[in-house]
This record gives sequence, C-alpha cells and structure tokens, in this order.
Amino acid sequence: MNRSRMRNRSLSWIPIAVAALLLPLAAVTAHAAVPPTPSGWSLVWSDDFDGGAGSLPSSANWIIDTGHSYPGGPANWGTGEVQRYTADPANVSLDGAGNLRITPIKNGGEWTSGRIETRRADFKPAAGRVLRIESRLRMPDVTGQAALGYWPAFWALGAPYRGNYWNWPGIGEFDIMENVNGINSVWGVLHCGVNPGGPCNETTGLGASRACPGASCQSAFHTYRFEWDRSVTPDQLRWYVDGQQFHSVSQSQFDAATWNDMTGHQGYFLLLNVAMGGAFPNALGGQTPTAATLSGRPMIVDYVAVWQSGSAPDPDPTTPPPGGVDARSTIQAERYQAQSGTMVEATTDTGGGQNVGAIANGDWLRFDGVDFGGTPATQFRARVASGAGAGVSGLVQVRLGSPTAPPIGDFAIASTGGWQSWHTVPANISPVTGTHTVYVTFSSGQPADFVNLNWFTFGS
Repeated sequence: MNRSRMRNRSLSWIPIAVAALLLPLAAVTAHAAVPPTPSGWSLVWSDDFDGGAGSLPSSANWIIDTGHSYPGGPANWGTGEVQRYTADPANVSLDGAGNLRITPIKNGGEWTSGRIETRRADFKPAAGRVLRIESRLRMPDVTGQAALGYWPAFWALGAPYRGNYWNWPGIGEFDIMENVNGINSVWGVLHCGVNPGGPCNETTGLGASRACPGASCQSAFHTYRFEWDRSVTPDQLRWYVDGQQFHSVSQSQFDAATWNDMTGHQGYFLLLNVAMGGAFPNALGGQTPTAATLSGRPMIVDYVAVWQSGSAPDPDPTTPPPGGVDARSTIQAERYQAQSGTMVEATTDTGGGQNVGAIANGDWLRFDGVDFGGTPATQFRARVASGAGAGVSGLVQVRLGSPTAPPIGDFAIASTGGWQSWHTVPANISPVTGTHTVYVTFSSGQPADFVNLNWFTFGS
C-alpha cells in the first residue's frame, strides 16, 4: 500500500471473476488464539488483541496513526485516499472477544477510519533463516456498490521510511493482504526500487492475486502470510492465503543495489488499516467512495504473529548476548540493535557521522550486550540537541532489559536552540554492574518530536 505516491495499478493481473463473489458463506469463527509455534520455529512477536471492549490496541505494541498524512509526508498518505485516520475507539478498538476492529465511518461528508503500525521496526530474518509474518482476519463484510472505496490492508514498510516519508519505494514494501471494493480477491504486492518504473514496475509493483479459498474473503476469516526466506540462495519472497502460495519473487530478479536498499536496513514494521478511496479502488471502480458506499463495516483482525525458523529465538530483549560493547565507551546512537519510532540522519556535530532524530514520546532504542564490568556505573551522559517549540520538552531515560522496565535514571531536555545545536547532559543512575540490554527511552507529555541523540556513555 504505497504511502509516497499515488499509484495507477496495471489491471493485467487483476482477476475479474464475478462468479467468485457468489461463493457460499461459511461459518465464521470469531476468535482463535495465536497458533502454536511449529517445531523448528520460534515466536518473534505477536498480538492476540485480548482486552476490554472499546479499548485501544496495546500502546506497547502499536502506534495509532492519525490525520491525512505523516507530519511532513505526502498528502492523503500518498495514495489519494480520502479518510481521516483517528484514535477514536469507534474507528479502531478491541471488541472484547479477542479481535481488533478497524471501522470506516461516514459522518456527514467526512469519512474516518483507523490505521495502526507496530512500534517494532526490526522484523527481518537472520542469515540462513525464514521469517513468517501472518494475520488471521476478515475483510469488511460488504460487496457490490456498497463496497466501492473500501481498501483494507495488512502490510509492511522498511524501517527507514519512519521520519523520512519520501524514500519510497526504495526502502521496500510488502503488501501481504490488500483488497478493494469488496471483490473476492487477495492481492500480494512487492514495491521496491524507483518510481516510476524500475525493477518493481512502479507505481504498480510486482503483484499477484487470487480468490480466497472456500468462503469469500468478505464472508469469513482467512489467514494471510508472507515469508522472507534467507535459507536459500538467492533469497525468496512468498505470499500465501490459508496456506496456499499464490505469489513469489526472487532476489535474482533485482540488481544488487535495489536488493540491498530493500533488505540491507534493520528491518520492517507492520501495518493494519482500512482506507477509503484512492488510486487502487478508483482503478477498479471509478471515483470512490460513492453515495452508495456503506458506512461502518469493519475489518476484523484476530491476531498478528511473526515467527522465525530455527530453534534459537530472535534476540530476546530481556536476555543480552555475551560480550558486546563497553558501557564506558562512546556508544553511537545509530548503532542500535532495534528501535521504535525514530530515524537516522547526518549530523553536523563534531566528528560528523549520523545521529538519531525525529524522537518523540514512546520512542526507544535498544543496545544489546552493554558490558558495565564489575565496578558500578553511576552516571549516564548523552549528547543531545533539540529544536522543539516553546513548551515542548521530555525525558531521556535509561532502562535495563525492557522498554517498560522502571528507569534507572533520566534527564529532562527542552530546546537547545536547534536540532543540530548539541549539548552533553549528565544524569545520575542507579549503580549497574554486569552485562545488560540497554534501552534508551523517551517520554513527553506532547506528541511532537523533542530531541535528537548523537551518542551516550556511562561512567562512575
């Protein structure tokens, strides 16, 4: 689901199968637990959407996108979709029965809907492994004229998109499940390279589609899966519905630079949304939505899960690997092992290189195997800059083992006079020895970006 340019899809691979819309209804199972981890695989991450009816999805797992664009990004999310995303439970909330519901609603002349994305942006298979991204969901139960403009999707974007918003499609996009206008079909699409044209034929992408097996996509839950296989040479990308493969792409189809731009970064974040109108539904239904489009039909999501092949799990944020980096060295912020919500940019600070920027409330950086040794470290120093507006400030915090563990120390930061106006700020921390996974977390009472981080270190 291209977020940087409106795309005009080629219709050559879109099945126009009216008969498929008339498949018999099947019994709907409203909720099933995340499937047991298969033998030889490990669970990397999951959300079963358990919680009270009307509650928002877990803020530890998800960011709720709002408005008509990312700040500074392309208008209408780059696709021409017309809805405004909100954090209103009427648009995005749990149903109390183990499901997430994303519901487009028309109020007067305005459409609103919901869009969420994972805080984690490091989903990527280790060398020699296979990553499996999966969701069991039911598309909005609406077809025909009443469905014109509906555009549900389950997809992934390359992590460098966060904070840039203009580097699509080079950073890569995996559309695991897309559907428009209530058609009984699932589309799987890869976006990459340059726009227009390039190796991924942008803005269309490299895609395939098929009808949902058995019951129609709209009348029943189906399981949508994407696999990135690094256990074979060349790498393979594969798309499935209910375990049946319907699309694949090989690394051999791309030049080395295109493939590296798409796969050489830290990984991907996952998204769920229901758009209304835009380039894709308009390509199949004329200008959408229309006066006949029905409001209030949700996409219902049972679970989202990520697995990796191999007996060893994805690096556990609570169990640091042996060795690692000396806590008393200068730890460059951009050398994190994982992050949420941030971006990397060139810095003008002494020594050059890069800093981590676009940092706001709830963002974090993870550093594995930070070795404090046997002498307790009692101080944390960080090189920070801020161009935040008046009244905008926040805390830079240090936590061990988890981004939600109690902070062992923090300091407050407000504007330093500019996003490249650097200051070194000290803070006391609780004494620490041994080797730990360190999280640098960021907390603010405002949603605006409030700090950049170049490097940090620990001392006694």
